[in-house]
Amino acid sequence: MIIISFGNKLLPLQHKLTLYYSNAMLQTSKKNSVLTSLADLLRQSRTQIIEANHRDMAEYPDMDESMKDRLKVDEKKIEGMICSLTQVAGLNDPEGKILYAFTREDGMQIENRTVPFGTILIIYESRPDVTVEAAATAFKAGNRILLKGGKESYHTNAFLTQLWQQALEKNGIDSHYIQYLHLTHEETQRLIKENTHNVDLIIPRGGENLIRFVKENSTIPMIISGRGNNFLYVDKKCDFDMAVRIILNGKKRISVCNALDKVLIDENLPNIQDKIAQLVSALKNKGIEVLGNSSVCSLNSEITENNDKKVLGEEFLAPKIYLTLVPDITAAIRLINTYSGKHSATIVTNEFSQANRFMQEVDCAAVYHNASTRFTDGGEFGLGAEIAISTQKLHFRGPIGAEQLVTNKWFVYGNGHIRE
Repeated sequence: MIIISFGNKLLPLQHKLTLYYSNAMLQTSKKNSVLTSLADLLRQSRTQIIEANHRDMAEYPDMDESMKDRLKVDEKKIEGMICSLTQVAGLNDPEGKILYAFTREDGMQIENRTVPFGTILIIYESRPDVTVEAAATAFKAGNRILLKGGKESYHTNAFLTQLWQQALEKNGIDSHYIQYLHLTHEETQRLIKENTHNVDLIIPRGGENLIRFVKENSTIPMIISGRGNNFLYVDKKCDFDMAVRIILNGKKRISVCNALDKVLIDENLPNIQDKIAQLVSALKNKGIEVLGNSSVCSLNSEITENNDKKVLGEEFLAPKIYLTLVPDITAAIRLINTYSGKHSATIVTNEFSQANRFMQEVDCAAVYHNASTRFTDGGEFGLGAEIAISTQKLHFRGPIGAEQLVTNKWFVYGNGHIRE
């Protein structure tokens, strides 16, 4: 048994860890009880949540379809929030995990453990489910959360925050662990520039202008929840019916960052003209506008021609998709790495060697073989929920769950040790 000094007493390692868990962090059982309580409150408050959301929707009648899809809360979305809370409660607690332990010859013990970031600020637009799911993810990791939603979703977010605080108070935890910031645009900018709320980590979940402003004006560490603009490559050796199904699924929801925007088709695909006609017909039957450059338009007159290369870098968030031909997988990888949002990309092919090369060389947070980009989601990846989908490489990439919302800290235990 390892014996260490704790104050003036020598205590076994296990006893020391028990003291750490009970005094310095929220107990796992308490966290899970809060999440379970919140799930119960959501079940009991369905009518009030939807009424608050109707009020938000009514105040902004001129929203486009993408904004409406993100803002709307119905029975299905509430059930999704409840499911996320249940899943997060069932996950292992990422806080207090020993990453490294070393006992020196002189008896001094050194450990590296996971600890919360502290206070996390989430700035987001028109997604009330973020108020529940992203906050739950950060809370499970022991963080305090500041929520700054868009003005268009204020009533829904404010009511959901009240439910959060009821769940916290019911379990004897400070209700300020979850706070909603009702700030003006100018006040929000000041917070970002001057860190008026002592924030340890900021996650801007919004458009490129918001992300750019945070990058250029804040000294607070940040996780970029970047844009989508996801690509699919149709290899010449593929199950084309499968490709069509995956492409259609990629456009099933237009407002989400894991939606599909670009399709690259190998120009050596057998019966290419007939297959493009099949794809275009299937897309148009779903109400999706099909764009393409002159090379693909020469094979199908139903495609709207657009030869501006800027379109390759655009995230649509709309019922439209862009097709183009490429000579081979090398060209496909180059195009994706040049123009995508580095979020998700997929290849449809029967050749595993092609798939392996594609997945290794494409620079995206999530890469797929014969599957839809719509799976890039914390819940679908078994994380219960996510706070963001990071498109940067530090400190983590892709869907960020509770396991990734901790940092680390060194704990060193001595008994009068000095360094000669």
